[in-house]
Amino acid sequence: MNQESFFRSSVRKLLKNKLATVCFIIVVIELILVIGAPLFTSFDPNEVSVMNRLRPGFWAESTGKVLEGHWLGTDEMGRDVWSRLLYGGRVSLAVGFISMTIGITIGTVFGMLAGFYKRLDNIIMRLMDILFTFPGVLLALLIVAMLGVSTVNATIAISLWSVPSFARMIRGRVLQIKEEEYILAIRSLGAGDIWILSRHVLKNALPTIIVIATMRIAGSIMSIATLSYLGLGVPAPTAEWGGMISSAKTFMYAAPYLIIIPGIAVVITVVCFNILGDKLRDILDPGLKD
Repeated sequence: MNQESFFRSSVRKLLKNKLATVCFIIVVIELILVIGAPLFTSFDPNEVSVMNRLRPGFWAESTGKVLEGHWLGTDEMGRDVWSRLLYGGRVSLAVGFISMTIGITIGTVFGMLAGFYKRLDNIIMRLMDILFTFPGVLLALLIVAMLGVSTVNATIAISLWSVPSFARMIRGRVLQIKEEEYILAIRSLGAGDIWILSRHVLKNALPTIIVIATMRIAGSIMSIATLSYLGLGVPAPTAEWGGMISSAKTFMYAAPYLIIIPGIAVVITVVCFNILGDKLRDILDPGLKD
């Protein structure tokens, strides 16, 4: 079975699982909503209207306090919650995907070098161990504190936070692959290291990389939400789910929907990506269970 048919078969198996299918549909809908945010809301997410602050959404229509068009209500500054939810999701998902891509690229390079070259293994893995000594959030906080608070710096922090775990898991897979008989046969035919790494090791490690990447997106989204909640992620007034929760905590009793709505968005997104990653792991790389 070639690589293309293998992945087609894997997608079919994934979509046969009802829970995975539901999660996949939810993720696709989220992506459509956040990418096409201007099509689904006419309000500027940063437009302040103090006269209309803390207006409830559709659930309070009987009170007559609902503003036309603001179906999820307004926040403490009169900004439309639905608009901020969409644009905030755009930021959260963008940071999640970008930081995952950077982290897994660096982690894959380090993991492949460590697993393939024994003389580099100890050096790279000791460097990864040093990074592992810092708790994830603490490492991200340290990086942001050094670089300054901004969306770019938060993305860099989350990316570097991901590298050690990526490198360790990919190294383990490369150690298995390089001992396979076909790798020894290819080497005996005169193939160089670069050819073997790029055309065979990387190709066969790809299922593992896809699984790790899918599961890490959820962690990255949670990470940027955490940093923004602490005031070290996406700077105000830019909408972001964690930042929305942080700014609303003062009004948690007067307007609990300001925390509940972005909180639900974070939970649903993280759970969906985790479930998809878990099902992909079962299909593509069951060995990662251990």
